[in-house]
Amino acid sequence: MASLSLPHSLPSLIPTSNPRHPSHQNLQFLPKSSQSQFYGLKLSSPSSVSLPFSYAAKTCISAKVSKGSVPPSFTLKDQDGKPVSLSKFKGKPVVVYFYPADETPGCTKQACAFRDSYEKFKKAGAEVIGISGDDSESHKAFAKKYRLPFTLLSDEGNKLRKEWAVPSDLFGALPGRQTYVLDKKGVVQLIYNNQFQPEKHVDETLKLLQKL
Repeated sequence: MASLSLPHSLPSLIPTSNPRHPSHQNLQFLPKSSQSQFYGLKLSSPSSVSLPFSYAAKTCISAKVSKGSVPPSFTLKDQDGKPVSLSKFKGKPVVVYFYPADETPGCTKQACAFRDSYEKFKKAGAEVIGISGDDSESHKAFAKKYRLPFTLLSDEGNKLRKEWAVPSDLFGALPGRQTYVLDKKGVVQLIYNNQFQPEKHVDETLKLLQKL
């Protein structure tokens, strides 16, 4: 499983006063008790970190993949180490959801929510694909532990995430949680981003699929 090593504390988003260099104000960090709200993180490093305020302002990225567009194709390894291409699913709706990491609380909730509604996705004729930076071995263990019936793909190095310009959270430190729904022609019909309510991704995608 991909491990994200960050401080026990998280940003309060309130810069300290530094009148001489206002563009490099440091963001202070909250105590460890705040970590539970960041469902995609495994916080393991006790060291302190500060982020330049000027950097934080630049982390809002416009996604290259937009509604009505055809996203770049890809070929990635699944949980069994076999290559899987997006083109394989053309002719049926596809739900592609990017998530931070296997075995983190929010990602586990999201995966299990897709699992519990999987029959509804099948009834809609849709395929579900989960993508993170974890390797195939991690995906296989994750899928087995939670009995996930759908495909998990390994985007090691987050190359596809960058190509699709999936926005990050926590000033670029936390991989974003974003879901795309592609129609039978491979055209994006929905882009849904919600880091802290992972189960809502299932509700929103099913609503859209019922209209296709």
